[in-house]
Amino acid sequence: MNRRTFMAASATATAGTLAVLGSVTTGSAAETSGTGAEDDHVRSVTAVTQVFGTGQKLVAVAVEYDSEIDGSTLSKSTFTVADRTVTKVYANRTADLAQRSRDGRYVIVELSPDDTAAALWVTKQGSGTPSDGGSDDGGSADDSGSGDGGGPGAGGPKVGDTTPGGTIVAAKATLTQTGTVTTTRGRRYAADGTARTTDAVVNLIVDDFQQFSFTDPATGQTLRYNLFVPKNYDRRKSYPMVLFMHDASVVNVATEGPLVQGLGAVCWASPADQARHESFVLAPEYGSVVIDDTYEPSTLFEATANLVRSVTRQYSIDPNRLYTTGQSMGAMMSLGLNIRYPDLFAAAFIVAGQWPEAQAAPLAKKKLWILVSADDTKAYPGEQAITEVIQDQGTQVSTALWDGRSTDAEFAAAVRSMKAQRTPVNFAAFETGTVVPSGSTTSAHMATWQVAYTIPGVRDWIMRQSL
Repeated sequence: MNRRTFMAASATATAGTLAVLGSVTTGSAAETSGTGAEDDHVRSVTAVTQVFGTGQKLVAVAVEYDSEIDGSTLSKSTFTVADRTVTKVYANRTADLAQRSRDGRYVIVELSPDDTAAALWVTKQGSGTPSDGGSDDGGSADDSGSGDGGGPGAGGPKVGDTTPGGTIVAAKATLTQTGTVTTTRGRRYAADGTARTTDAVVNLIVDDFQQFSFTDPATGQTLRYNLFVPKNYDRRKSYPMVLFMHDASVVNVATEGPLVQGLGAVCWASPADQARHESFVLAPEYGSVVIDDTYEPSTLFEATANLVRSVTRQYSIDPNRLYTTGQSMGAMMSLGLNIRYPDLFAAAFIVAGQWPEAQAAPLAKKKLWILVSADDTKAYPGEQAITEVIQDQGTQVSTALWDGRSTDAEFAAAVRSMKAQRTPVNFAAFETGTVVPSGSTTSAHMATWQVAYTIPGVRDWIMRQSL
């Protein structure tokens, strides 16, 4: 698996009204699992999904048997899955992925994430890596894949636009046992040719978020949102919180949209990140475009700040360790929120966004990590202009040009090099032509965040900042 398909694996508020929506499973139960016969040893068939930089994908099927299975007897030829490529088969004790086989009631059938049928997040540009032939949109508000460039009069989404820019596909697969499965007691379950369709879904990391709604008394706006609460949450401790704001392609989809569109929200909630930095993760779902290239946001902008304050008061969250991040529209909002509310966030991770440099002076007092592609025709010059303003205010800025195709080790070294300069603002740009996958027609703008949130060192830097 290469870096571009990195996996992010593994109540009443004081100021407003919080209503529990409940956890909604991304995907749907299938029509039949093919079970029920007296001699059928299969008890359930579960689809397993992961989130990648390009979005959520169906990457495995977990088959539960009535007895523990001997993993040493399994091979890739033991099962077939319709329209999918089987890459690995092993036994496990739970319906989850594992690095090695462990005898248990479950057989995990891993599938290639590169299969066309794997993609569960589909934008107007296509599944995962867009492929409709649209040109580089270059804009921060226009993520729809129209190729029109964003901005007023250019065909991009405008403030208040409720047109969904993406779709969440139900996670479903049809599996057939084509070889013999042997239990740990030596009993053999012969291939039966039955096509079994998944009857449940496990969404790795996504299922760890809860869904709520917030009604803001100040603006009258209602925001649906996702919240990750640390698994060992202790009210006697104080935790940081990360706010992730999505791009325009996620507008007006299911509440879980910000969790499945890419890694921007779920990477902070991964087991690896939580082991280093226990934290809350807040990801609102916007029912309409909040800001466009006029830089005049809707009232959802203010409602977002009020949501952050409300959740901070509800839980044991440290107000000095609130962080914001976002891509495109969400990056614009992160910049705008830091300008309008300079004492709210301790640091921000800005991915492919911009703001008018005439208003940027307050950012000189903030701690920022900016990441953009050099061939993003709006966000790159926009961030350069902001950085110049910051430097003119006397703030030190570290700059670097990165290869977007770098390995994990190379990115880690690049991050360490910037951290060593100990500046409050870091501005890194991906070299032209290095973030768009070979053969893809996605824009460099959208491809930026498919890589940006795979770099843990940047997140570590963010999490160490405080007001």
